[in-house]
Amino acid sequence: MFPRYLINFDCKTHLCFDFIIIGTGIAGMYSALHLSEHGRVLLISKDNFPAGNSIYAQGGIAAAIDEKDSPTLHLKDTLSAGAGLCDIKAVKTLVEEGPVHIQNLLKMGVPFDRSSKKISLTQEGAHGIPRILHAGGDATGKVVCKVLSEQLQNKANVEILKNTMAVDLISQANKCLGVLVLTQEHQPNVIYARAVILATGGIGQLYEKTTNAPGVTGDGIAMSVRIGARVADMEFVQFHPTMLNSEKLRGFLISEAVRGEGAVLRNHNGERFMPKFHPLADLAPRDIVTRAIFTQMLESSSQVYLDATGFAKNFFKSRFPTIYNTCTSLGIDPSSDMIPVTPGAHYLMGGVKTDTWGRTNISGLYACGEVACTGVHGANRLASNSLLEGLVFGYRTAKAASLEDTSYDKSNIESLNYTKQKTKKLDSQEYDKLLKQSMQENVGIIRDAQDLKKHLNLLQMVFPFLDHDLQSKEGIEFQNKVIVSYMVTQAAMARNISCGAHYRTNSLPKDKSS
Repeated sequence: MFPRYLINFDCKTHLCFDFIIIGTGIAGMYSALHLSEHGRVLLISKDNFPAGNSIYAQGGIAAAIDEKDSPTLHLKDTLSAGAGLCDIKAVKTLVEEGPVHIQNLLKMGVPFDRSSKKISLTQEGAHGIPRILHAGGDATGKVVCKVLSEQLQNKANVEILKNTMAVDLISQANKCLGVLVLTQEHQPNVIYARAVILATGGIGQLYEKTTNAPGVTGDGIAMSVRIGARVADMEFVQFHPTMLNSEKLRGFLISEAVRGEGAVLRNHNGERFMPKFHPLADLAPRDIVTRAIFTQMLESSSQVYLDATGFAKNFFKSRFPTIYNTCTSLGIDPSSDMIPVTPGAHYLMGGVKTDTWGRTNISGLYACGEVACTGVHGANRLASNSLLEGLVFGYRTAKAASLEDTSYDKSNIESLNYTKQKTKKLDSQEYDKLLKQSMQENVGIIRDAQDLKKHLNLLQMVFPFLDHDLQSKEGIEFQNKVIVSYMVTQAAMARNISCGAHYRTNSLPKDKSS
């Protein structure tokens, strides 16, 4: 149905490494650190370094490190949030091995926030106990990424290729043998390796409203589909309940930890509404809070707010400095003003199907982090489990990839070429805008069969773009979004009952674009 490769190329000139990792967030960088002990590693970033969603992670990392906590309690909360679809083996791996990797970060020098010399722990939605480590107040991802990137830059056998688009995975006989990239000069180049790890993150930029970084366009999933790797649970797209609702600044997250510290949601009349939807009220699982906010906005065509005005003086400013400074720059003082919020596409629970060692059904191809689907999150991810996932499964994937066979025959590969893509230039920008609008309205928080079919009709209109060599990063990103959008929509059509973040109904009003 989809072309095998998106650009025309040949393999006459190429580079060789032992391992290639596509993506430079926490999962990719942590994998690279451990793989560097086993051979030459190439890290590919299509933007700067580091890049991706990890840098923007505010809340923290969930791990059972407190004496009052345990992996068993963390397991219970994760399974509960996952709405009955979690893979219990994957969850046990996450919660039992997580504390070891927290200790590893501490040894590397990650400065987690402390109180009286003890690591500070906060509580977030659907957690039964405070277990969220944080750094820089609300800059956990940025702080951890800084330490990991500094570690990598000191590794002699790790090379970092910035501003380079990974376009496709090269394969023969069901074995992944490397990566086809588009250089900064817009030239195709082939790079071989005995193992390739996808750590490309999620799909947030398929949607009009998202907390995700600009480059998060589903590239790893689309490449996997074209090589024949299995994907799973693509219908489960998590929308974060509290993205700042401002025309002046799009995509800025208001961390769940703000509610964990006591902030509450209010409607346009100033009334709390979450107690009507769940016993945990404002700390209910994300899918429930998101639908509650969405319903409030839909029914009254008005704004929803996060109220932190009850915090002690200066607490917000010291605990959440990034959020505080951003809000005040927009004329919102969280100590006296309620913060306007709206749901935004945030995290994909599905992705490239792997086991708990990152292995896919394609020999030599691995995946870890958000791009992978181990089943650890089920139908709805528990808050702050994502960075822990990047650490635990990033390490395990590196360990498995290091055992990959070192011998493969390149004699036939070097003659491989692809010339089927049409070379006529097309402008995809306007269609990209339409795609995002349609995903937001028709494949968003609330879904029904009619709207899903409407989006499939749009995809039929843009499918011809897939047969063209668009010769640019933006064009390839659009093609990837078309493919991933199709996978999400088909999965949403197939699951005609509601579960976790996937909610099907035919009873709500038609306008669902809020």
